[in-house]
Amino acid sequence: MAQERKVKVGERYIGDGEPAYIIAEIGINHNGSLDNAKKLIDGAVFSGCDAVKFQKRTPELCVPKDQWNIERDTPWGRLTYIDYRHKVEFGKDEYAEIDRYCQEKGIHWFVSPWDEEAVTFIEQFDPVMYKMASASLTDKGLYEKVKSTGKPVMMSTGMSTMEEVEEAVKLVGTENLLIAQSTSTYPCKIEELNLNVIHTYKEKYPGVPVGYSGHETGLAPSLGAVAMGASFIERHITLDRAMWGTDQAASVEIQGFFRLVSNIRDIEKAMGDGVKKVYDSELPSRKKLRRVK
Repeated sequence: MAQERKVKVGERYIGDGEPAYIIAEIGINHNGSLDNAKKLIDGAVFSGCDAVKFQKRTPELCVPKDQWNIERDTPWGRLTYIDYRHKVEFGKDEYAEIDRYCQEKGIHWFVSPWDEEAVTFIEQFDPVMYKMASASLTDKGLYEKVKSTGKPVMMSTGMSTMEEVEEAVKLVGTENLLIAQSTSTYPCKIEELNLNVIHTYKEKYPGVPVGYSGHETGLAPSLGAVAMGASFIERHITLDRAMWGTDQAASVEIQGFFRLVSNIRDIEKAMGDGVKKVYDSELPSRKKLRRVK
């Protein structure tokens, strides 16, 4: 008998026999505005998503020192890179309000922490799980820190070799683990999405729910991933794909997210139980059209 793939996240389960868990990745698409963040949370709730996800960095740890004082044009004028990184980071007050707001709206929230200090910071809010960004796959210290929280870990595997994935899985263990196929190009070419890796991971890691984190334009590949058995889907959400920010162009606007979730739920209904049968609704056609010898 095949091992069941299921992980408990908050009051929900992700995996076999469960509806696909749909994550709206807000990331830093809020551009440092709590008002924008709330609008994006509202959009995710309207769309029927199960969770929203943010990114949390400690800028001094994540930005190499030789880049701190490089200036760039931003919505706030010309800033050094380190100052810009601080502009798009939320602190304790903002995350306390995000926590309150998500609880009020009945939607999960969690983050991708980019450094160990960020994990310590976010732990005060007791998130339902942690998402490990593809960029962090080889960061052993960060994986060990996240593992020490005892929370489920969702591992994204973009820009990684299978050997690197194997090492990360070995480090964190397969209990409370979820693995996402991903390609880290923003936006990503359709022919580089490699959805069949979903099957590869399912065969390699029985008992681990496998999903898809997409950065393509359009919705079709994400729908295809669900039909292939993805247990969870993550897509970036935005108020406007033309907004300033590196992730906006690979994101889905709110009306598109509504269609995505609706179509996923239709696909799940259409999948059926795999048992070939004659439905009652077919009987009139059967009687009318089937030749009886």
